Amino acid sequence: MPKIPLSKKFFSSLLHYIGISIGAFLAALAIRIFLIPNELIDGGVVGISLILARLFGNAYLSFFLVILNIPFIYLAYRFIRKNFVLSMFIAIVLFAFFLSVLQQVPGFNADPLEAIVIGGAMLGAGAGLIIRNGGCTDGTEILAILINRKKGFTVGQVIFVINIFIFGAYGWIFSDWHIALRSLMTYIVAFKMMDIVIAGLEELKSVLIMCSKPEKLSKIITHELGLGLTFIKGKGGFSGEDRDILFIIVERLDLSELKEIVHREDPSAFMAIENLHEVSYGRTAKIALRRKARRKLLS
Repeated sequence: MPKIPLSKKFFSSLLHYIGISIGAFLAALAIRIFLIPNELIDGGVVGISLILARLFGNAYLSFFLVILNIPFIYLAYRFIRKNFVLSMFIAIVLFAFFLSVLQQVPGFNADPLEAIVIGGAMLGAGAGLIIRNGGCTDGTEILAILINRKKGFTVGQVIFVINIFIFGAYGWIFSDWHIALRSLMTYIVAFKMMDIVIAGLEELKSVLIMCSKPEKLSKIITHELGLGLTFIKGKGGFSGEDRDILFIIVERLDLSELKEIVHREDPSAFMAIENLHEVSYGRTAKIALRRKARRKLLS
């Protein structure tokens, strides 16, 4: 296995930590200028820290954030990955640092809808950058991963249930369910923006095609769409016959044309289509995609 040069590893790590720093700054800025002035909270440990800060003073927000995350840092060290713990610790410290530095920044004078949308989007963008670069500021995700391993509930289900309790507690403590519902809306906006930052806007689909003429169909798809594909060896469950299955990764805009070609050439073909959150391309694949784009422009 070829060794990665130390300079390349250092540069890659530096970029990751710069990304975490930018994300922590954006998330802290969103909390200071949008969430706190409008009495909004986020989910997870950040939400609990905001509730405690409202009870005992905003000056203690960074302190609560670090203290509440310490047990989850330990859980990550024991049960997740030791190299992840360093990124998580740095992300939490930077997040707490920026929250403290930005304490005197005046809040943005916005109506509730503006605060929910803009504040939630900025918070989600910051959290997404942190996660995309290998960090984490919310220990409830660690807890959700461990529960998923033990009990089988999905990470999303566990986080959702935890946050429902947090938002419910917020409304009950301050006897104001409007701020709880607005906080839930802010969390939804932040969650969607975080997903966009992590996965990107490019919508990719993976397609499995089972047909009677895989060789012919593969040549037509390659010629007409310029798409690469892979043959997967399969076997019919009913007939017991060996057959080739085509595996293709396609952009959303090309999906309709792909389906049209497949059903035109083989009306009995079966297609299974799934959403892809991310595809990591090697250098050769990137060149192939650029060539494909040029062909489309020239045609």
